Amino acid sequence: MTDKLFGKYQMEGIEIRDKSLAQVISLKPVLVPHTFGRHNKRVLGKAQVNVAERLANKLMRGGTGQKTSGKVIRTHGQMQGKKLRALRIVEDALGIVENETKANPVQTLIRAVENSAPREDTTRVSYGGVSYQVSVDVSATRRLDMALRNISLAALMGSFNKPKPLSKALADEIINTAKGDMQNSYAMKKRDETERMARSAR
Repeated sequence: MTDKLFGKYQMEGIEIRDKSLAQVISLKPVLVPHTFGRHNKRVLGKAQVNVAERLANKLMRGGTGQKTSGKVIRTHGQMQGKKLRALRIVEDALGIVENETKANPVQTLIRAVENSAPREDTTRVSYGGVSYQVSVDVSATRRLDMALRNISLAALMGSFNKPKPLSKALADEIINTAKGDMQNSYAMKKRDETERMARSAR
């Protein structure tokens, strides 16, 4: 069995600084990160799915036509269910990250996830027919899901109706988020927005 992701990227020695995320990020070495949904019926089964596959899953969004951060995103069925296409995009994006950073792209992805995972969020509670927002801590699994969702959404928005390929947009978002670039990282802006709303609801 290979010890490299896509047969290219070393999975040994990847450092995860955030101890809560370390519990749910899987760095299991696989040649092709595709579990065919075997984890679906297991409790916390997602924690055993390689982080590259979870990123590919987040890319398979539908074109609902709903506004996201003031923009209407429609993929016209190009990504729904296209798992192998999503995996190729992730593989190409990691290749671009490696060329630009001269570092292990999996480590760069982990840094991006750590920088964009919110620690606080809001939830709606009702007392006596009155609903209001309260601040809550975010579980490690949801933190990882939100970080990957925002990174993939930024890539879709960055390539929508633009000549930039989706793999390049994804690579740029991973690099900017890993560097902590607040000006160019959509995922970090969403993290700050989520935490700011949570602080105001305390």
